[in-house]
Amino acid sequence: MFYPPAPVQVYIAPGVTDMRKAINGLSLLVSDQLELNPFSGSLFAFCNRKRDMVKILYWDRNGFCLWQKRLEKDRFRWPDTPEDVLTVQGYELAWLLVGLSLDQQTAHKELHYEIAA
Repeated sequence: MFYPPAPVQVYIAPGVTDMRKAINGLSLLVSDQLELNPFSGSLFAFCNRKRDMVKILYWDRNGFCLWQKRLEKDRFRWPDTPEDVLTVQGYELAWLLVGLSLDQQTAHKELHYEIAA
C-alpha cells in the first residue's frame, strides 16, 4: 500500500491520462497542462479511461519516482472534475486507492479550536 508522507500536497489530474506515459511524459504533463512544478515534491496522481490503473509521480531529493497500481477487478472511484486540477489531502488519496470516493459522508469532521487568551 502506498502511504503519502504526512505534510505533502496531492494533486489529482482531471480527466483521463494515457497510461503509456512514463516519468518524462507525466512530468511534462504536470508542467505544461497542469501548470505546476513537477520538482516540488508534491504527488501528482493520474488515472486511465477504464479507471483500473493509477500512476503517482513525485520528485524525491535527486530523482523522480513513479508508483503504479492496477486493479485486477473493480474500478477506482476517480473524481469527475472539471478541467482544473483537484487538490486533496494524503488521506483522501489513500481513500481513492482503496476504492472509496472523496466525498465520504461518514468521515469525522475536522475541528478547529483557538486558545483563549
